[in-house]
Amino acid sequence: MSTDAGKTPDGLVIVDKPSGFTSHDVVAKMRGIARTRRVGHAGTLDPMATGVLVLGVEKATKLLGHLALTEKEYLGTIRLGQNSLTDDAEGEITSSTDATGVTREAVDAGVAKLTGEILQVPSKVSAIKIKGVRSYKRARDGEDFEIPARPVTISSFQVYDMRQAVAEDGTEVVDLVVSVVCSSGTYIRALARDLGADLGVGGHLTALRRTRVGPYKLDRARTLDQLQEELTVMPIGEAAAAAFPRWDLDGRRASLLANGVRIDMPEEYGDGRTVAVFGPQGRLLGLVESKNGKAKSLAVFV
Repeated sequence: MSTDAGKTPDGLVIVDKPSGFTSHDVVAKMRGIARTRRVGHAGTLDPMATGVLVLGVEKATKLLGHLALTEKEYLGTIRLGQNSLTDDAEGEITSSTDATGVTREAVDAGVAKLTGEILQVPSKVSAIKIKGVRSYKRARDGEDFEIPARPVTISSFQVYDMRQAVAEDGTEVVDLVVSVVCSSGTYIRALARDLGADLGVGGHLTALRRTRVGPYKLDRARTLDQLQEELTVMPIGEAAAAAFPRWDLDGRRASLLANGVRIDMPEEYGDGRTVAVFGPQGRLLGLVESKNGKAKSLAVFV
């Protein structure tokens, strides 16, 4: 839905983030466009990366923590033959190795090891907190520290193209065009680093575009310039119904739920699953999860 002057509507704005902007930069820009302070984002994108960044406006900021946990999809380019300080093109190159001897078979075997449920050590130059301090700050201060590995799920890791190239320092490298479907919290640049390490030549990410966050795809995304011209907001009910199973209630049960009564939930939703609840006239009431068959409120919108 496009908006006119007046009250900023509650809903999601799907932004096609430009390279060079932090996620916080995009939020700051959107606060000006939407004329409200109540703007947040679900899932950070590194400055180098482009593509889908989901913003919540007004009441829809309550959706963001739940949306951030959904599956993501990316297109990227991995350069084999060079390591970088940040595991991507933003950082200085720390080592170079001729990668022309790397075969497609070896790449496929390396990719297979990084597919499925894996343990991943996030990049040191990242926003993860180690004992209360951001990892990137510790790295920039020259500290020697370790980040614990954590479980992530790589549902799909595909190589579409493999081509030789010459890096700026003259090293003969190999560039891979890849797509990745993964769980929240996965670092694609760490995948590039780990694939390069497995192949013995080093690797880093040179380009990344996020094409999907949960159900929200690039075809719904708008650039900041387009949004400046016309603010396009996905209504909060539509956004919730796209991301979560839908449960419609009659007026009586909707009223009970709105007043904090833990009503029975149908078995089909299962324990621990986030469900969007709608009342009469299709109005979004909130998000709930089933706990021992009863509806437990996660976020309320009425």
